[in-house]
Amino acid sequence: MSLHTDLNDSTRGMIGAEQFRMMKRTAILINTARGPLVDQKALADALRSGTIFAAGLDVTDPEPPSMDDPLLKLPNVVIAPHIASATVQTRNQMAEICGKNLIAGVTGQPLPAWVNPEVAATRRK
Repeated sequence: MSLHTDLNDSTRGMIGAEQFRMMKRTAILINTARGPLVDQKALADALRSGTIFAAGLDVTDPEPPSMDDPLLKLPNVVIAPHIASATVQTRNQMAEICGKNLIAGVTGQPLPAWVNPEVAATRRK
């Protein structure tokens, strides 16, 4: 299972003990979205007990995890430091998007990468 959702009141803790019990023993949880989507205690319990097979985490709760976090001691967990976008190519593309948005914004054009287009109508010209 791979998580790709935002964090809000309805998604916080959306994966916990009940959801792990419904998964196959061969399941692998991948979370690259937000740490608080997953109940980490329930995840550690599920991994320890073999309820699920493994986890790959690019995010944790808290971030970074404390040095005594049980997940750090489990052999069936890989934790990355939330740096999936830290490549030269990705960072260059991010800078290009920012530049295009900036130029569009100051020239009164629609932004090519607008996060909240619903506010476009209220934008000052």
